[in-house]
Amino acid sequence: KDSDQFKKLFIGGLHLQTTDQSLKAFYEKWGEVVDCIVMKDPVTRRSRGFGFITYSEAHMVDDCLSERPHIIDDKQVDPKRAMPREESNKPELHQSIKKVFIGGIKEPLDENDIREHFSKFGNIESIDMVTDKDTGKKRGFCFMTYDDTDSVDKIVC
Repeated sequence: KDSDQFKKLFIGGLHLQTTDQSLKAFYEKWGEVVDCIVMKDPVTRRSRGFGFITYSEAHMVDDCLSERPHIIDDKQVDPKRAMPREESNKPELHQSIKKVFIGGIKEPLDENDIREHFSKFGNIESIDMVTDKDTGKKRGFCFMTYDDTDSVDKIVC
């Protein structure tokens, strides 16, 4: 959690008038911003509508995302955990997902054990422990749904 990967946010949907300074000023309320950039077209120097914020500590990202929605320059923006560059070309990692599959669940683990372990990533709405229809025996996997997509992002990062 100390690497820059866990301290960085992608901010999508920026107003074309948003600057590095106004973006930084908005996100400083959750902690020390050590890097801030609004991405610009290299030829026209106009905003591309997204940017990045890097905090000095990883918990600041959690604090920031827990207080969404964010409105900058009269426009609601879409802050998300930044994906590592090597992962950025995988479209399946850029979806807004609240549900995860958990496999390899061995006896005697039950729903309470799963909830206890995974609740550190966010608020769990439901856990569906899959059982065999004929025997009623657990099949060793479940589906878990969080109330926020950021919880899933934390697990997969």
